[in-house]
Amino acid sequence: MSTTACGIDFGTTNSTVGLCKRGAEPRLIPLEGHHLTIPSALFFSLEDGGTYFGRAAVFEYMDGAEGRFMRALKSILGTSLMKETTQVGRNRMTFEGLIGRYLRHLREGIEGQEGGVPEAVVLGRPVRFIDEDDAADAQAQDQLEAAARAEGFAHIEFQFEPVAAALHYERLINGEELALVVDIGGGTSDFSVLRLSPERARDLDRSSDILSTAGVHVGGTDFDRHLNIAKAMPHFGLGSGTKDGKRQLPVWYFNDMATWHRINTLYTPKNARDVQALTREAAEPEKLDRYAHLLKHRSGHRLAAEVEKAKIALTEEDATRIALTEPGLSLDIAVSRAEFDEATAELVARIGASIEDALAKAGVGAGDISTVILTGGGALVPAVRAAAETRLPGARFTAADQFGAVGLGLAIDAARRFG
Repeated sequence: MSTTACGIDFGTTNSTVGLCKRGAEPRLIPLEGHHLTIPSALFFSLEDGGTYFGRAAVFEYMDGAEGRFMRALKSILGTSLMKETTQVGRNRMTFEGLIGRYLRHLREGIEGQEGGVPEAVVLGRPVRFIDEDDAADAQAQDQLEAAARAEGFAHIEFQFEPVAAALHYERLINGEELALVVDIGGGTSDFSVLRLSPERARDLDRSSDILSTAGVHVGGTDFDRHLNIAKAMPHFGLGSGTKDGKRQLPVWYFNDMATWHRINTLYTPKNARDVQALTREAAEPEKLDRYAHLLKHRSGHRLAAEVEKAKIALTEEDATRIALTEPGLSLDIAVSRAEFDEATAELVARIGASIEDALAKAGVGAGDISTVILTGGGALVPAVRAAAETRLPGARFTAADQFGAVGLGLAIDAARRFG
């Protein structure tokens, strides 16, 4: 049994593992080759019976291997889907079991480097798993804890992800600061107002330094979904009507095809038959033919990946394209940053409102915040940074390690709690 304290950032899009002994420097361990991050993805191969994780899972799926691809499982915590089972090869598995299988892979990575399962682990959690439903939010944490405990983690504590990011940043400062942490992850956006200083960093109990936390269930995958719905799904039938002009096609097919953790639920014989029937009624049947292709060839995640790639490109560029070419389907859609901003304006507004909520809960004004710590891949979206800068024009903005700060902070917290 390892005595090294461990922090796990199980993310919607990517995950990291940090290790730390009290008094030592925290470190992230490589989980896939030399990479310190690993995509939160699984692929169950029907060709060789193997289970693939991270980049290997993405590669197998993108390469066209026959099997079941799953991503963004964290988004299911606290939802009704957690009570359901899903077909994986010849077996049916619970979603808690699937999350546990991914956590087991992370644990095996630790074992490979440490020689044993850590005695204690601090798991990161968003400020809100589920918005405006305290019971479901608490249930989500309980479900994640149960999945981790079933995979051999004996002592489990939780820390808010933005607080963990601040713990890592705090090691680098020389004086006291009042900081706002803006953590835009794959599935949630979290905000914390904290007092930070080298002296406070020595305290084990930091609860009095956390002036407020706020969060909203908006993250990078939501930006993907809104862009997908606005620009890609109309090419597959969204917004189309029937030949007789009496009704629009059902929108849920397209909403689910644009939602990472819902895509796999569409691949059923019944949905294939239903879409065939809709095609016969549709005013633009060629668009439904494209949708039927996504179902038949299980191409929904490949399309979602191209949308995500376009989102990332628009961080630096004013325009890009969403392109997907495979036998039987050719898609090439121009998209501008202005169109992306328009499609995601509601998400940015919710993030801005949550920033204001964090300040109000802390009882501080925008002028009181000296530092804004940006972390998480979603913080790279220009409109998100602009929303923070507009509300905090006098603050100094610093970008933490976008994908590693939370894991390192969780390891620091684990060493304090268990060291």
